[in-house]
Amino acid sequence: MEVFRRMKLPEPIDLLPQVGKWLILATLVAILAGSASALFLVSLDWATATREAHRWLIWLLPVAGFAVGWVYLKFGQSVEGGNNLLLDEIHDPKKTIPLRMAPLILVSTVISHLFGASVGREGTAVQMGGALADQLTQLFKLSPHDRRLLLMAGISAGFASVFGTPLAGAVFGLEVLMVGRMRYDALWPCFVSAIVADQVTRLWGVQHTHYAAGLVPALSVWTLISVVLAGMIFGLIGMLFAEAAHALSARMKAWISHAPLRPLFGGVVFAAVVWFGDGWRYVGLGLPPMVESFQQAVPAWDFAGKLLSTVWALGCGFKGGEVTPLFFIGSTLGNALAPLLHQPLGFMAALGFVGVFAGAANTPLACTLMAMELFGAPIGIFAAVACVVSYLFSGHTGIYKSQRTEQAKHQPMG
Repeated sequence: MEVFRRMKLPEPIDLLPQVGKWLILATLVAILAGSASALFLVSLDWATATREAHRWLIWLLPVAGFAVGWVYLKFGQSVEGGNNLLLDEIHDPKKTIPLRMAPLILVSTVISHLFGASVGREGTAVQMGGALADQLTQLFKLSPHDRRLLLMAGISAGFASVFGTPLAGAVFGLEVLMVGRMRYDALWPCFVSAIVADQVTRLWGVQHTHYAAGLVPALSVWTLISVVLAGMIFGLIGMLFAEAAHALSARMKAWISHAPLRPLFGGVVFAAVVWFGDGWRYVGLGLPPMVESFQQAVPAWDFAGKLLSTVWALGCGFKGGEVTPLFFIGSTLGNALAPLLHQPLGFMAALGFVGVFAGAANTPLACTLMAMELFGAPIGIFAAVACVVSYLFSGHTGIYKSQRTEQAKHQPMG
């Protein structure tokens, strides 16, 4: 008997318990995150439809912002960090993320959209996925190492289920932590959670917005040059967005120390600009203008309008994500660049859709996969070039402050 105990099992056999363990844990995470995303997306549809039917609700945005700010001040300071809190806990595990993060961010984001704030949805889904996943830490008595993998699986599940892109979601959870390094020990948990979460959301009957990139041009020297030039611009705009959002947030905190008053002030300004300046294209998610940018020419300033609107909303403390506004900024920017570069509108809108996000979030691989999942495999080569160039030209900044730089994007000349 002692001989059998000392015998070393073949590695594939020894691996089976780990594979089974993470299949179960990641599936549980996926069920929680996918169901939460389904509820969230249905609520967003209701909020958007209600706001469009009653546009006067924009004038209640300051009151809504104040109320959400007050609730977070009283009950949500421990989860105020949002996505950055998740990344910090993966880097340096300290304590379980409070479950309250999930309902707080869900309700506050729906309120932001109901009254017209220009915010997204990715941050909400990722925070819900991470917070719900972390509740399994105590239940299963997981080690700090396993907890890291669980949180990464939660991020992947949230991202995949809210956008309907399981491959991009899986890689996003691996790629977003550090610039220049991916954790391959989390491959299995992240892919399982992303794929299953996407299916769970779909099983709840949730449909995702369809974007048609149209004709993808043949591979040629000029097309590649055009994509490189566009990628450079996408990266610069992504960097501008990230730095402007961080700078405004810091400035607002310095100007207005009482947190609930920041969205109150920001809401008054934004409501007046939208109402009197006819800025309805830039409220909420902005899905209709995004879809339009794939089909026909849109105003050349659309990307700037959405950039300013979202930077203002996030800087003033409204809750929501950055990614869908970045999709808007990118697709409309690509639309504006298309005639200048002599490329099809839908093609350039698709590249901008993923390119600006790749630069702002430093996630070129996830964004390349997202392009292929949303627009088809033929766009893959061009999306890879645009996303990588954007990633390089966005500098060492990003929308997530807790994202660490493991390796520089490039070495200095000489």
